[in-house]
Amino acid sequence: MEYELFTLETHPEMASRFDELNEVGWPAFMLYDEVAIQYYPKVVEVFPQFQFCITDDSGAVIACCNSVPFYWDGTEEGLPVGWDDVFLRSIEDYQQGKVPNTVSALAIVIHPDYRGKGISSIMVRALKDLVKKQSIQQMFAPVRPSLKSKYPLIPMDKYVQWKTDAGDAFDPWIRTHLKAGAKMVKVAPESMVINGTVAQWESWAKMKLPESGTYIVPGALVPVTIDVEKNEGRYVEPNVWMQHFL
Repeated sequence: MEYELFTLETHPEMASRFDELNEVGWPAFMLYDEVAIQYYPKVVEVFPQFQFCITDDSGAVIACCNSVPFYWDGTEEGLPVGWDDVFLRSIEDYQQGKVPNTVSALAIVIHPDYRGKGISSIMVRALKDLVKKQSIQQMFAPVRPSLKSKYPLIPMDKYVQWKTDAGDAFDPWIRTHLKAGAKMVKVAPESMVINGTVAQWESWAKMKLPESGTYIVPGALVPVTIDVEKNEGRYVEPNVWMQHFL
């Protein structure tokens, strides 16, 4: 398909389109990660060249990508803990004046009307091209497997080993990264943490949570833990670190 790519460095006016797409592209609870709420504005401010969107021939924004540069020591142990941590690492490195040598994707969001049309592969290729233009040769992604929410009781380390009848990775998003040349590095078991009151979780999940326990919430990759006495719910999301070679 024909498309145009715009970074926030050259088109800062597109920032509102990112917000609009995130609103429709994620489960409600995903918009309440405390790290993202605190640091996303800073990321957009200091790394606009790593935030981009694509439009179709009518000018409609069909997908957007957020990513951040950071310094990596080259070891598996030196990778950030996960999604939240790479957010923090990128800002801390920037504040300390460290020269980044790696980029991590934070999110690739595709408008629901355009899913299943090969846009995900286009976005991964576009991000790799953008990273190379910034003279950085290493790229990672803390991947959120797209079908894992249908299997919330299966541990992530088992889920990522599932295969299709053809022998490919079972999960479409993992499969897209692998076909783009990535390799799976390891599971990030505590990649993202989202806390909220019971009322907030009931609102996000659109379901009643009447007593303490673990609940399967639509869109969540693993169960959410609810403590009614403490009036809190906690969600700890696992992701999968994947490395792209540029």
